[in-house]
Amino acid sequence: MNLGAFLLRRLGSGALAIVGVTILVFAFLHLVPGDPIDHLAGGEVTPDQRAKLEHCLGLDESAGIQLVTFLGHVADGTLGHQCPDPEHKPSVAARIGLVMPQTLLLALAGDTASTVVALSGIAVPMMLFASLLVLVFFAELGWLPGPTETGIAALILPAIAVGTHLMAMLSRMTRTSMIDVLDEDYVRTARAKGLPESRVVFRHALRNALLPVLTVAGLQFGSLLTGTIVVEKVFARPGLGTTLLEAISERDYPVVQGTVFVIAVIYVLVNIAVDIAYGLVDPRIRVG
Repeated sequence: MNLGAFLLRRLGSGALAIVGVTILVFAFLHLVPGDPIDHLAGGEVTPDQRAKLEHCLGLDESAGIQLVTFLGHVADGTLGHQCPDPEHKPSVAARIGLVMPQTLLLALAGDTASTVVALSGIAVPMMLFASLLVLVFFAELGWLPGPTETGIAALILPAIAVGTHLMAMLSRMTRTSMIDVLDEDYVRTARAKGLPESRVVFRHALRNALLPVLTVAGLQFGSLLTGTIVVEKVFARPGLGTTLLEAISERDYPVVQGTVFVIAVIYVLVNIAVDIAYGLVDPRIRVG
């Protein structure tokens, strides 16, 4: 199977996964206890106000029509509108677009910091580590910006908090995988042929050890792109994770559905990228 056919197959399965996630989230939202009208109105609501909010959310329609309406909003790129004032509020896609750059920036910064920070991240919970960074470098020393502050410098502490955990997991996975691969017969054969040790390690061992590492790296990078809620909360940063959490607490159906849809798309794209990387590292996977 060539790479083009492999990619088309993965895109097709990814599209089915996104549709499945969309339907499941839609179903669960309507099964969760609680009235979204009460959350949006913020207290007592008149029958006229309730009717307007139900119409805005589409709750006056059947579940099937609501699902079709949401899929239509996916098709037109808006992902729905926010209630109770959709004419003056940005669309769900626009709201996600406002926080997405912050999430991407933190994800990329955390990924960069993971190459610098060592293995101290696994033993210390991320929330505790992030709080200690704020306490030491912001509250005590005053060297770096703290929560609610903006700018590139304000990314340093949250990036270290994210990157430390990421690097710790990847380092342990890479070490374990390399130890297993270095005991394989083909590695001993390569050494017996007199190949340079650098070629044995990087060409023969590391390439075969990368498959489980790619899996973990893909999942972790996907979680970074979809929002690191703990770090976002500690450093008071906007992001997809906090946006989803706020929407769930407010029973804001359009925002929950739109945000979960975007998260599902991100995970599918990351998994496709990992599958393509598998095929580049080991061509036998493409054939299979």
